[in-house]
Amino acid sequence: MAPAAAQLAEELGLPFRDLRLLSQALIHGSHIHERPAAGESNERLEFLGDAVVSLIVSEALWHHFPDEDEGSLTTRRAAIVSARGLARIAQRLNLDSYLVLGLGAALSGEGRRRSVLAAVFEAVTGAVYLELGLERTRAWLLDVAAPELSAGRPVATLKAAKSRLQELGYARHRRPPHYRVVEEEGPDHDRRYVVEVLVGGTVLGRGEGRNRRDAETEAAERALLKLEAGA
Repeated sequence: MAPAAAQLAEELGLPFRDLRLLSQALIHGSHIHERPAAGESNERLEFLGDAVVSLIVSEALWHHFPDEDEGSLTTRRAAIVSARGLARIAQRLNLDSYLVLGLGAALSGEGRRRSVLAAVFEAVTGAVYLELGLERTRAWLLDVAAPELSAGRPVATLKAAKSRLQELGYARHRRPPHYRVVEEEGPDHDRRYVVEVLVGGTVLGRGEGRNRRDAETEAAERALLKLEAGA
């Protein structure tokens, strides 16, 4: 594991002296379930990294958009720190190629899921913070998230997919979209949900995820694509 972590540290330009935390940040829970002796998964680092990312992104947006109110800044932050936003950064950093998955999860394509990619980015951020401190983590994160932080898109276009779909649902049918779980399978540590979303009684989107929230978000995004295409 250490050679992979060493290579990643070099690619990220981060001077890790102790690679144990970075190695842990790359271990998905499915790998530990199959090989309990392999150590600890990245979930605790993900928890810490989530808070670090939120703090640094909030501070950066506060400086970038001095004339915007709390609501607008919250919307911008949500767009960046969402599973979709962080997964995009993780893909730019090629983190998916370093992620250590269980065999079953690897075969099912779990490493391509947004929630998994976002989680490994948060875990890596947590490892960077513990190893190098807040200032070095801030400099690194501001660099890798520069495209998202500097984007000046109108706030209305950054709203979460479920919020936008709800607004459209009320506007067109005077009722909100309805989400329903059509599949739920897998053990507790590796659950898989499939959700459909109905707008005006018609199924417009279908999504998958490790929890209902992620599945509903994906379903909403696909429904929006149909509606924007004139469905």
